[in-house]
Amino acid sequence: MTGSLQIKNNTYYMVLNEVKNGQRKQKWISTQLPVKGNKRKAEALLEETLFSYKTQEQQVPPIQTQSETKGILVTDLIQDWYQIAKNKVDLNTYESYVLISETLIIPYFKQLGLTVNDMTVETLQKFFDDKFDHGRADRKGGVSPSYLRQFRNILKQSLDEAVKQGLIPVNPCQFVKLPRKDRPKVRFYSPAQVKALLEAAKGDPLYNLIRLTVLFGLRRSEVLGLQWDAVDFDAKRFTIRSVVTGVTTIYEKDKPKTAASRRSFALTPVAREIFEEVKREETENRRLFGSSYIENSYVFKQANGEPFKVRYVSNHFSRLLKNNGLPHIRFHDLRHTCASLLLSNSASLKDVQDYLGHSDIQMTANIYGHLDSSRKETLTNDISRLIG
Repeated sequence: MTGSLQIKNNTYYMVLNEVKNGQRKQKWISTQLPVKGNKRKAEALLEETLFSYKTQEQQVPPIQTQSETKGILVTDLIQDWYQIAKNKVDLNTYESYVLISETLIIPYFKQLGLTVNDMTVETLQKFFDDKFDHGRADRKGGVSPSYLRQFRNILKQSLDEAVKQGLIPVNPCQFVKLPRKDRPKVRFYSPAQVKALLEAAKGDPLYNLIRLTVLFGLRRSEVLGLQWDAVDFDAKRFTIRSVVTGVTTIYEKDKPKTAASRRSFALTPVAREIFEEVKREETENRRLFGSSYIENSYVFKQANGEPFKVRYVSNHFSRLLKNNGLPHIRFHDLRHTCASLLLSNSASLKDVQDYLGHSDIQMTANIYGHLDSSRKETLTNDISRLIG
């Protein structure tokens, strides 16, 4: 199999040459790429297509008739791909793939009854445009550009398998255009709102968990992953060294998100008070529940010892805010609240990076740069008053 690029109607076409039974056969396939500025993309696509054909020839797969190919539904293709993905990614990522596919991708294509052969750039573009405008489950709004990229990842990997199986010559998903990702919207509480939140949360099962999260800007997975062996009362420090995640099940990891995420904090008087209070509650609950108490080493858990589930924390936190008339924020926004408080008290972006455990300062700047700019404006005004 050989091939070359040709231009037709201002579009790059792949011309594939194959010799069978002594006869040369030529096949034209549109890349759907305009000529201007796309030569390298077209060349890469040609190389990928030739490699795919050569791989198929070496494996000698069963010949798919046109009717057989048309009978393969996109929904079946995605669900078959689950098993391939399951062996390549961690459990949390796999569960995320399944949840997104089953709730937001598969219903769309199932309703239309689309097959693998129906997957054109135009068909996929229409899907992404629809989700951007009306992608929420209640159809009252669209999903974010970041969410769309998760959709594309799932569809692209599924259709890559279709290419490998010889069902389609080219993966059309790679040519879909998505909206540009906007700067992350950072929501956070003011100091007064934090005080109102902590006052409202007194006596709530999440009270001390919320206090520690705000104080140290912990990720949800980090605060839930805290175990007692990571709290050293003698050395007056505690360390983030394990996390708990999970879309539908609890999944424990021995290591945090990145090397930078593994960090240690001083056991300040307030932090020590939090841990000691939680330890006293745990001892009392163990006495009350007796033999039915669920033993484990996690710091934050329900009264019967069962570790808090990831979704429980987020859902319970939302109800807590609503029941007390507080502005809605996500649990993760407590981390942003911590960063805001640090910056407003003259911490630098580098300080915030280290405190929150970001892998690089560019990530910190992308999220909190505008907050830092506000602080710099205040400093400039202070200097102006001094020299004015």
